[in-house]
Amino acid sequence: MSKERVEKFLASTAPQPARSADRAPRTPLTILDVDLVSMRFGGQQVLRDLDLAIERGKTLVVIGESGCGKTVLLRLLIGLIRPSIGRVLFDGKDLARLGERELTMQRLRFGFLFQGAALFDSMTVYDNVALGLREQRRFSETEIRDRVRLRLEEVGLPENAMPKKPAELSGGMKKRVGLARALALDPEVMLYDEPTTGLDPIMSDVINELILQTGRRRPVTSIVVTHDMKTVLKVADRVVMLYPLARLRPDDRQVLFDGPPAELSQCPDERVTQFIEGEAGERVRRQLG
Repeated sequence: MSKERVEKFLASTAPQPARSADRAPRTPLTILDVDLVSMRFGGQQVLRDLDLAIERGKTLVVIGESGCGKTVLLRLLIGLIRPSIGRVLFDGKDLARLGERELTMQRLRFGFLFQGAALFDSMTVYDNVALGLREQRRFSETEIRDRVRLRLEEVGLPENAMPKKPAELSGGMKKRVGLARALALDPEVMLYDEPTTGLDPIMSDVINELILQTGRRRPVTSIVVTHDMKTVLKVADRVVMLYPLARLRPDDRQVLFDGPPAELSQCPDERVTQFIEGEAGERVRRQLG
């Protein structure tokens, strides 16, 4: 029997906590519950025994090196993929057990700002932001225009941006259009995948300010994946740092830090210190030694 089949057999026979399809949230404040989740793609495991309760109305920032599973976690939270082991619960409902129709309804409660904004090149700014509203088929075109104008105003874009195509926009403007589109349906949960990647320091701070303003203007829960420590310190209520499983022993926890951003600099784990200070010298010395 191959090593991969042995590992799969052991995973399937290992004792697991008793689970029901749904359950009451851990606390009344919990909106998303990552319940002992592991994620494997073929022979590669990306997440292991992840256990997180995400509170309503708070901003959770997830940090860690490339390949540690941050974006995979976002995809799990919105039900785009199902965990290999464990559950993701949204308001107490196991996303993996929902039918396609109900899962689609639950996803409408999320907004997602993609790393590259993911705008449709053939559509104008107006049509990109209006897309989700039109798909709902419950708004008149007048209502849609009012909403689009308001959301663009919220992210600092003038009305004369509406007829432009994405190719006419800067990287920062594209991110703001993507945010306006995500906010158009008044989501309860906002997911941000590397929101400041590729932006200059000033525009990065504009995006950080917009994340803060979004939380102030509406009762939204935010999960932000980023490498940018300025974003971490500016927007986070709570920080979780993941570590790549390839550099961990089988009994090591994948979460190296879980707490408020003010405590990051006092974390005794040198791997956390190296990440937040951007220092790779010690690792290079070990690899060369």
